[in-house]
Amino acid sequence: MLRYLFHRLWQSAVTLVLASIVVFAGVRALPGDPALAMAGEEADAETLAAVRAQLGLDQPLPVQYFKFLGNAVTGDFGRSTRTGTPVTEMIGTTLPVTVQLAVYAMLIAVLVGVLLGVLAAVFRGRWPEWAANGFSLFALSVPTFWLGILAVVYLSVQLGWFPASGYVSPLKDPLRGVYYLTLPAVILGLSHAAVVQRQTRASMTGTLTADFVRTARAKGLGRGAVIFRYGLRNSLIVVTTIVGLQLGGLIAGAVVTERIFSLPGIGKLTLDSVFSRDYPVIQAVVLVITFAYIVINLLVDVLYTVIDPRVRVSGRAA
Repeated sequence: MLRYLFHRLWQSAVTLVLASIVVFAGVRALPGDPALAMAGEEADAETLAAVRAQLGLDQPLPVQYFKFLGNAVTGDFGRSTRTGTPVTEMIGTTLPVTVQLAVYAMLIAVLVGVLLGVLAAVFRGRWPEWAANGFSLFALSVPTFWLGILAVVYLSVQLGWFPASGYVSPLKDPLRGVYYLTLPAVILGLSHAAVVQRQTRASMTGTLTADFVRTARAKGLGRGAVIFRYGLRNSLIVVTTIVGLQLGGLIAGAVVTERIFSLPGIGKLTLDSVFSRDYPVIQAVVLVITFAYIVINLLVDVLYTVIDPRVRVSGRAA
């Protein structure tokens, strides 16, 4: 197990370094000059040169990259060129909001998706399967931003069931915090619930027709035990993989939802930074999201051995 973890950590470190190179080069390929944005359109050449020297933009690109990488390892991402606030502080303020929203949305997606997937697999060719497939088709087809706008107009403004905007930390006030995050989490989690539902249905359909399931039924095991102990458990490998990938995507893809519901998350921070060519913030945000993907995928790989003992540490089935 330790050897496997060391191997995965080494792969993750290489992936993170390669991602940092892509981020560093991509950000500098963006149009615009952060020094000009910071100094103002009326700044003269001498002022621009002083700002570039202050930001380190006058140094060769390899020097800038290794300086950026060395500071990032220690958690120092510099200061925002727009506000002058330390980037670490900005991420520390906004990232918890996005993580709370993503976890809440994924919880909804897993509960709804697994339940509908199990129903669709058990009642194949009957109305529960048609209803579950209809839900997934609707959730995958409707754009999140359009559904979010409709939810704000009808559920918040007209009916007053949920707040249209704002945020309260669940750590300070759990009930109000969950209440404020419920509508954004439902909107964000619907499309992911559809993906989980389709994967659960496909995996369970194959599992329920396997020989070992027929043997369990022949021995007189109850229907519920066959479905959940044998069918669902043996389908969780696929579901766990999908959930892990979807959770990383939720953290990165919460930009639109946060914008619609005015949540002070990392999505809003990313958009503001892109518009103002705030290099340090953009680099830090992308690296943090990349790191989240890597950690989540590592946890998913470790969970394989817990869910299915047949999966060895080497990753090959027993």
